[in-house]
Amino acid sequence: MAKACPDVIEALRATARALEKATDYQWGHMGACNCGFLARQVTAQSREEIHNHAMLRYGDWSEQLNDYCPESGMPMDALIDQLIAFGFSITDLKHLERLSDKTILESMPVEHRHLKHNVKEDVIRYLRAWAGLLEIQWLENTKVPAIDEPIRVPA
Repeated sequence: MAKACPDVIEALRATARALEKATDYQWGHMGACNCGFLARQVTAQSREEIHNHAMLRYGDWSEQLNDYCPESGMPMDALIDQLIAFGFSITDLKHLERLSDKTILESMPVEHRHLKHNVKEDVIRYLRAWAGLLEIQWLENTKVPAIDEPIRVPA
């Protein structure tokens, strides 16, 4: 699962917020689909830039991720490099495109577990559940330094 850190958690939540406001969600468009929206948040590239990079090679996000090669010099591989460096894995991105990570789905209420990968509202639910799981992991693993002296609250 993605790196449990504030930047990744915020990127997922920002993607959900952007999707809520979006009128250009389109699962079949490389820059306006599930991974496309996340990539727009992380890389600040436009939907057109992402789509144009993807069109230099065949396939949807899943196929592009299968063919990913960090040494290729292809623009889409450079974009995937940025997502990986940010804290996501190839597996995370494949699951996002299909809303299929079992851990994320099992964290959701039963009535919201049967998601359709190309329905904007389902993508938003998935992103929020994912961010929530990562936030729990981050909080569990974040150590707060001990305080040497008691805190005095003014009366």
